[in-house]
Amino acid sequence: MALFTGTPLLAGLLLVPHAPAAQAAATGSGTVEVSIESMTPAAPTKSDSVTVSGTLTNEGSSTITHAHVGMHRGSSLSGRSSLDNASPSTGYVPGVDGPEVKGHKEKVDNLAPGGSRSFSLSVPVKDLHLGDSGVYRLGVSLSGRTQAAPFERVLGINRTFLPWQNGAAGKKTQLTYLWPLISTTHLTAETDAAQTPVFRNDDLAAELAPGGRLQQMVALAKNLPVTFVIDPDLLATVDAMTRTYKIGGPDGPVGKNQAVAKQWLNDLEKAVKTHEVIALPFADPDLASIAHRGKSVPSALSHLGPATELAAGTVDTVLGVTPRTDFAWPVDGAIDSSIVDVATSAGAHNVITRSDSLRDTGGLPYTPTAARPIGGGNNAIVTDARLSRTFEGDLSKADNASRAVQAFLAQTQMINLQAPGRQRSIVVAPQRMPSASQAHAMATALRELQDSGGWTEPLNLTDAAKAKPDPAATRQIPSGAAYPRSLHREELPTSAFRQVQSTQAALDDYRVILAQPERVVTPFGTAIMREMSTEWRGNPTGAGSFRHSVRGYLNGLAKKVHLIQKSDATLSGRSATIPVTVQNNLVQGVEHMTLRLTSSQPNRLDVGKSQQIKVDGGHSQSFKFDTTANANGRAWVTAQLYTEDGKPYGEPMTFQVNVTEITATVMLVIAGGVLLLVLAGVRIYLQRKRMAAASSEDGSDGDDPDDGEDPDGAGDGPDGGEGTNGDDGGTDGDKPEQPSDPKPDTGSESTDPSGSGEKVDR
Repeated sequence: MALFTGTPLLAGLLLVPHAPAAQAAATGSGTVEVSIESMTPAAPTKSDSVTVSGTLTNEGSSTITHAHVGMHRGSSLSGRSSLDNASPSTGYVPGVDGPEVKGHKEKVDNLAPGGSRSFSLSVPVKDLHLGDSGVYRLGVSLSGRTQAAPFERVLGINRTFLPWQNGAAGKKTQLTYLWPLISTTHLTAETDAAQTPVFRNDDLAAELAPGGRLQQMVALAKNLPVTFVIDPDLLATVDAMTRTYKIGGPDGPVGKNQAVAKQWLNDLEKAVKTHEVIALPFADPDLASIAHRGKSVPSALSHLGPATELAAGTVDTVLGVTPRTDFAWPVDGAIDSSIVDVATSAGAHNVITRSDSLRDTGGLPYTPTAARPIGGGNNAIVTDARLSRTFEGDLSKADNASRAVQAFLAQTQMINLQAPGRQRSIVVAPQRMPSASQAHAMATALRELQDSGGWTEPLNLTDAAKAKPDPAATRQIPSGAAYPRSLHREELPTSAFRQVQSTQAALDDYRVILAQPERVVTPFGTAIMREMSTEWRGNPTGAGSFRHSVRGYLNGLAKKVHLIQKSDATLSGRSATIPVTVQNNLVQGVEHMTLRLTSSQPNRLDVGKSQQIKVDGGHSQSFKFDTTANANGRAWVTAQLYTEDGKPYGEPMTFQVNVTEITATVMLVIAGGVLLLVLAGVRIYLQRKRMAAASSEDGSDGDDPDDGEDPDGAGDGPDGGEGTNGDDGGTDGDKPEQPSDPKPDTGSESTDPSGSGEKVDR
């Protein structure tokens, strides 16, 4: 019984320092929502006054009267985890929030139900009675009366963090803050005849325009101690936007935001002159997806090396600076051994991970330096998870942004207080694409750290990677089983990498036939890199749509080089010339190709040898094949284009050839001609025999040149051979034209299909 009677007494003792009934009654402390929208300075010094501003909202059903706003300096927090657990807006707790600071309050007029009113309250630091360096709770409350409780009590309270440095810090914490300039995919693989780039949409202009996300990122970082981490694809895209570009397709409208793009690049070029620049591989490839899902597709890794090389050249060309390209940044800094292997295979010797992935297991009482050697001359740069995630969420609301700023400052000071005599290097890697409001909050926090000059000093990423590692810090890369399931579910599937491989193979087959392959290699090569971007995390529909659009456009271009369909042909003789037309509807010429005809019955119809193909852009050209027919009948002929390495190109074209002129009549004519020659020879033989007999009777040998004309009128030919235009009456001395003699092919290069019943030129 004594235990129960003592409890009210203890409570009464705790309430002695506070205002009578107002501080004792905590039951009404959820009636009013107190929103803290700013605290200045965020990290005060002894000579400062702390000003807290915000909004009061009456969420109760009664009008609040006799109200005022007061400030509470609560107890100091111990350890980083205590910051995580500190709730901003639970009910008033006297032992936690402390008494209201006397002599500093702001009166508030009656506040009706649902009504809101802004406030601003200033208190000199000396009146807060801060002690040793540390992070203190700072609360702002509204006290007042309601109809149901006509006595003063705390009706609402909210809290924030007050970092306090009492005197000089020991060894300041070196702080590296990564400032990412990354966007979504905007460029397609498409271009028009003039190589004008085609954008998926014109959304990037809004990001680059004044007030836009990317414009703010550059403007804010200009005077901040940050390291730029840039996706070179963004630079290439904005650079393309500075010239003529189209939206939605080669026939789409012309974009009109060149001035915005030029201004953004100009501002960025000035900013990077005084900052370190890290270039990610082009299009920011998803290293984890490649490691986990692309490993069964051999070609997946082959894109990382070119993406890294392209990154360096792009940044140098567009911004005029030489970036570091030996840093890899997996999604959310989550790693395992396979991700590290993929990252380092492309030349990255520093893998940016996060402390909730590479966890410290040694029980260190402080946060260790970020750089950790992991073997093979490679380092893991372990970013601080708490600091890196501080500015996530909706920071467009002032109260959320203010609390994030105070939490960031509090965490950095708590890190320093863990081991004030030990020099450590901490790295912060925020989300890849911060919103404008998130960027503003990050910038505010960094400026406050600069202005306070208290416990941190800036360091770029290169120097952070060179910092002396803590020998007690964990260096063991986690296994694949430790990779977060939530991230694993968002990865690109294996089928996506197979599609990438298929598109690359199709591009390789297509480029070899082009007179100017660079016109397609660049836009398609970068588009294929974009297919593996981290952008597609959690967006399988968008990723699939982009892959299909790239492949569809490539297929469409490849089909512009094709064979014109021929109708059935008639071969009127033993030999003839068959024309086959190749049409090239591309802007540029094609070459290094072979056109080959194949007969279904080569014993009946021989279609000749294959031919080398070269056709100018926008033209069609006929190629003639000498054919020989050995027998009557029909034969199917297949025409097929081949690349230089013997791969079939495009669809085959099949037509039918009907051999009709090797008929019985033709054979009789040929036989008759042979018979006439035989009879003529017999006749000459008999004539010579009679002449020889007559000569023997006259004593002549028949060879006397003075014997006169041939009695049969058959004189010598001009070449000394025997003539055949004597008394046979069958010839006139000229060689007869044979039905099978070929004529020159003078056919039109029309792209229309051959007419029905086409007769082939002979």
